[in-house]
Amino acid sequence: MPSEQTAVGRRSWAEAFEVYLHPRVIGMLFLGFSAGLPFLLLFSTLSLWLRDAEVSRTAVGFFGWVGITFSIKFLWSPVVDHLKIPWLTRKVGKRRSWMLLGQLGIIVGLLAITIINLQAVPVTSATSGAVEMVAPDRFWIVAVALAALWVAFFSATQDVAIDAYRIEAAPNELQGGMAATYQLGYRIGLLAAGAGALYLAEFWSWQVSYTVMAGLMLIGVVTVLVIREPESSRTAGSILEEDHVVAFMASRRGLSERQRRIVGWIYGAVVCPFADFFRRNGRFALVILGFVSVYRLSDITMGVMANVFYDDMGFTKVDIANVTKTFGVFVTIAGALIGGVLVAHFGVMRILFLGALLVASTNLLFAYIATQGPDIWLLVMTISADNLSAGIAGTAFIAYLSSLTNRHYTATQYALFSSLFTLFGKFVAGFSGAIVDAEGYVFFFIYASILGIPAILLVLYLMYHQRQQERLSPAAGEAVHEQQS
Repeated sequence: MPSEQTAVGRRSWAEAFEVYLHPRVIGMLFLGFSAGLPFLLLFSTLSLWLRDAEVSRTAVGFFGWVGITFSIKFLWSPVVDHLKIPWLTRKVGKRRSWMLLGQLGIIVGLLAITIINLQAVPVTSATSGAVEMVAPDRFWIVAVALAALWVAFFSATQDVAIDAYRIEAAPNELQGGMAATYQLGYRIGLLAAGAGALYLAEFWSWQVSYTVMAGLMLIGVVTVLVIREPESSRTAGSILEEDHVVAFMASRRGLSERQRRIVGWIYGAVVCPFADFFRRNGRFALVILGFVSVYRLSDITMGVMANVFYDDMGFTKVDIANVTKTFGVFVTIAGALIGGVLVAHFGVMRILFLGALLVASTNLLFAYIATQGPDIWLLVMTISADNLSAGIAGTAFIAYLSSLTNRHYTATQYALFSSLFTLFGKFVAGFSGAIVDAEGYVFFFIYASILGIPAILLVLYLMYHQRQQERLSPAAGEAVHEQQS
């Protein structure tokens, strides 16, 4: 099996670009759109609506905790991996049925948000007689939080199914391209939910905006109905028929047949995926999981307060839409596609390091903006650097996470990795508003940049460990390179 260096040498730039012509790679564009659309509607776009309704910055920051739903999706990923949805799974297949369920849940949740009275309330001051706009009653804020939680749950469920489909639908050599087109579609979804939603809110209303976004989720529904179920998913047998699960059930003779089937399913669907990962990686699995949990910490933390920052700096909604949600998304798309080619040509690890370094350093540019005021061209340059870095890092990271999975436990293992990379970040991000209120934006962005240092150090350690594996066992090192190249 060739080493990464040898594989890279045989893969020309033209061959690296050819991954984007594969039908499965193209199909990920539309699934990525379906996955990306709900994200901003739960976070930065919703944050701006909350600020328009005079909700405090601290409360807006706490809404970031809705994202923890994405970070605990591994808890129900075994169900997505192995449980059939009555009638629907039989009609369209395991992966597609769960994608459809998630998409329909998102549509319902977004429509629910539109009927909640999330508007600032005019109140006349008892002393001055002036009319002031105050936040709506707490009941409505809680109602929005619950609806957002509903959308987050079904969006996370859709993500689990899409991730499993992406890994199962194409071989390892196409995973960089699959990750890149997924990112491309995802960013187009962000464009619609970011700039598109802001334009609609500016010229019509937030309610109209979220109704249109619910309608755009039908793109994902149609895509799922068009694509084919992965062959491995169609041919997979019942988890209770696997040899190690049968042996486990046979050792529980004191239980009834029904009880043995229940514990056997739990053992095969929940225990085995995690045991498999630790068996393949040993104690080094903890280092991998630590790296996964901090790689996107810097930009996740910064992202919660981004729109609020632009608003507080004096940029208009149109400025925000034009620069950060339109131009910025195209820059991120360019970064994602560049990342796919770089991964195909250089391998995953080098581009992981490049992405970590770029993401941490570009956050410092926002600190500089905070000292200069609403300079639109400075914002353009900052968004260019930040979003290009995010696109490159995102593609490399998705490809890396995909390389870690055993395809027998695709949904569960990938959900564990993707949950870990958001769990710590979302928890830390929940305090973003409080940090800004206490210390200001300059301190906050420097703090967000410093949070990227652990990822830089850990990816260097992963690269060192990979080289050590090569020296100790050339065959093992070559297998790792082949998997991650």
